[in-house]
Amino acid sequence: MKYIELDDSQSLPGEAIANNTLFSFDCNPGVSCFNLCCHNLNLFLYPYDVIRLTHHLKLSSDQFLEKHVDVVLRDGCFFPEVLLTMSELPEKPCPFLSPSGCSVYQNRPEACRMFPIEQGLAYEAKTRRTRKIHYFKPPGFCHGSKGLKQWTPSRWIKDQCAEDYNRMTKRWSELMRLFRNDPWAGEGPDGKRRKMAFMAAYNMDILREFVFKSSFLKRYKIASASLDKAEGDDVELLKIGLAWIELFIWGKTSPLMRLRKG
Repeated sequence: MKYIELDDSQSLPGEAIANNTLFSFDCNPGVSCFNLCCHNLNLFLYPYDVIRLTHHLKLSSDQFLEKHVDVVLRDGCFFPEVLLTMSELPEKPCPFLSPSGCSVYQNRPEACRMFPIEQGLAYEAKTRRTRKIHYFKPPGFCHGSKGLKQWTPSRWIKDQCAEDYNRMTKRWSELMRLFRNDPWAGEGPDGKRRKMAFMAAYNMDILREFVFKSSFLKRYKIASASLDKAEGDDVELLKIGLAWIELFIWGKTSPLMRLRKG
C-alpha cells in the first residue's frame, strides 16, 4: 500500500475501482498462466509481512532478513524499501514457489494476497485526510480476469483474509509518508538513527531486547496493556516499534507512547 497524492490519482497504473465495483477474477491450477506471476518480481515486503513469514518459516528476524531480503534505498527516498529476494534460477521464481504452488500460502505477503488488486492511500494536503483507493492491475499474461467469479474490493479482501494485513500496512504507509522529507539532517540515511528506525520496523527480535533489556522503559512510557502483550506478541511489539519511530524521529507522541517526565 502506497501513498498517492490526490492530484496524481488519475495516473494510477491500472483501472481505478470503487469499493463496490465488480471485477472478474479466478485463479486456480487449471488456469494456463498459474504461477507465472510468481517469477521475477519486485515484491515489496512490509513489516507485518516479515512477521508472518518469519513465524511460518521458524526463522529469527536476522535469519530471514539475511536469507530472503534485499534492502534498497532509491534515489530521492529517505528510508529503505525491503524486497523479497528471488531465486537464482534463470526464471527467477519466488523462493517460496513449489511445484504445487505457494509453500507459504497461509502467510503470503500482502501484495500476493491482494493480487490483482493494488491499494493506495490518497492524501489531500488541504484537509490532511487520506482515503483508501483500489485499482485493478492484472499483468498482460494473466488469464484470471477472464474467469466468471465476480468480486468487489471489499469482498476480495475478506475472501483473501487480508484485513489484518491491510490494517497494519495502512499504519506503515502513514508513517512512510513522513519519510518523503529528509529527517536525518547531516547524518544521512546510512546513519545510526536510520538503522535504529529500520530495526524497530523489521527486526522484532532485536526490538524486543531493546525494549525489555535496555533502559528503554526508563525513558518511554508505554500503554500498559500493549506492553504486557508485546513480550510474547510480535504484532503488538511492532505497533510499539512504529510509535517509537514517530517519537524518536519526529517527536510525535501518541496514546501508545510518550516520553517519561524528568
